[in-house]
Amino acid sequence: MNKTITATQANWRDYLELCKPKVVALLMLTAIIGMCLATPGWVPFNALVFGSLGIAACAASAAVINHLVDQRIDQVMSRTNKRPIPQGKIDNNQAIIFAALLGLSGICLLVWLVNSLTAWLTLASLIGYAVVYTMFLKRATPQNIVIGGLAGAAPPLLGWTAVTNQLEPNSLLLVLIIFAWTPPHFWALAIHRKKEYAAVNIPMLPVTHGESYTKLHILLYTIILLLVTVMPFLTGMSGLLYLVSALVLGMRFIYWTVVLYKDSVPHAAIKTFKFSITYLMLLFVALLVDHYMPINLSI
Repeated sequence: MNKTITATQANWRDYLELCKPKVVALLMLTAIIGMCLATPGWVPFNALVFGSLGIAACAASAAVINHLVDQRIDQVMSRTNKRPIPQGKIDNNQAIIFAALLGLSGICLLVWLVNSLTAWLTLASLIGYAVVYTMFLKRATPQNIVIGGLAGAAPPLLGWTAVTNQLEPNSLLLVLIIFAWTPPHFWALAIHRKKEYAAVNIPMLPVTHGESYTKLHILLYTIILLLVTVMPFLTGMSGLLYLVSALVLGMRFIYWTVVLYKDSVPHAAIKTFKFSITYLMLLFVALLVDHYMPINLSI
């Protein structure tokens, strides 16, 4: 049976899948919360609507480029071999045009209707993920996630600058949180998919240094993450509600990394990976709720 599907059979769902909507949704949650944290009141209309659309379009463009560059890998890995490009539903030219339209429309929205600082930072983030990480770092070093994670950590900063048009210390603190979260998040998945990464010669840490080494570093990074997440309280950016939430969520994350390190639960790697997504969502929601509390609790 011929599994090749012609490009003419592509529909809107295939193009949506190229955009990695679940990933973009998580990024946009952090971006919108970054907007909210940047102001004591309501987020300005232009920043909220056009800033969100512009950042989302550029994030989707980077995702499409990732699909293009990784199509050889995607054909081999069971997690990705059903994607539209490996399946032949969308060809390279269509994907390139789609990525270009998304990226250009996103940057134009930000330049014309938000501010140039956010546009330039968004463009830098797009290039950092789609070009520097996907095309080079991913295949060059087992520290690819650590180095390339900065691009994926940018959305709350972009949301912040969409409102303020300024780089401010608290906005960079939000970047630091996601930057510290990225290695334990992705290395847990890399352990789960170790054989597949090895088969396509991608030097993920579990492939190059082994699972025990990777598990130890996941645990160490998660401890660092817990310490980093306390900083918004220490700087006065957030109050007691956030602090308690950060400590509870952080200890739960550490619990899962210890489970993974000891290999005491079946499928611990993928369970740790899934919890890390929930962790980040709840942490940023805690930042948001704390920010808009009528009474700012503090010690």
